[in-house]
Amino acid sequence: MMDLIERVNQHFLDSLAAKEEARSLLCAPAAAAAERMVAALMGDRKILACGNGGSAADAQHFAAEMVGRFEKERPGLAAMSLSTDTSVLTAIANDYDYDLIFSKQVRALGQPGDLLLAISTSGNSLNVVEAIHAAHERQMTVIALTGRDGGKIADILSGDDIHLNVPAARTARIQEVHMMLIHGICDAIDFILLDGE
Repeated sequence: MMDLIERVNQHFLDSLAAKEEARSLLCAPAAAAAERMVAALMGDRKILACGNGGSAADAQHFAAEMVGRFEKERPGLAAMSLSTDTSVLTAIANDYDYDLIFSKQVRALGQPGDLLLAISTSGNSLNVVEAIHAAHERQMTVIALTGRDGGKIADILSGDDIHLNVPAARTARIQEVHMMLIHGICDAIDFILLDGE
């Protein structure tokens, strides 16, 4: 039993260390991401979010916080996760290719001025990479959450995009920091929209 307690304790310690390292690097770009999102939302634009596995859950979590609420009452905000419609996902994967499940949705739903929240712990998820290409074609800004060295996503982001790259190697640590960043961005959005309340 003691070995298990120590293993769990090590997760706490590793998570704290990962968050501390990320804090010094990512607070400013996360604040910039929140400002960019508010500008889009106030301009009657929307945010599309995508990712796979745990990152799909993060995309859904973000959309839920926007459409519903984070911690304070406010009108719903225009955001949607591209990983939730199983009919669309399976049709695209079956009829075309799994790598196109997000990009075809971005091309169908995205408009100039919209934002894409692209989440990939490795930075190498091909369907997320394709979604970024589609977003750029649609004149959308990309906010990318990645880990490790940023992968392929780091190489394809443009000057207007924002890259929140978590300096960690383990997927669990990257996902934990991604969730912290999402909550920080949601709080900053509410702070801006509710005049600092």
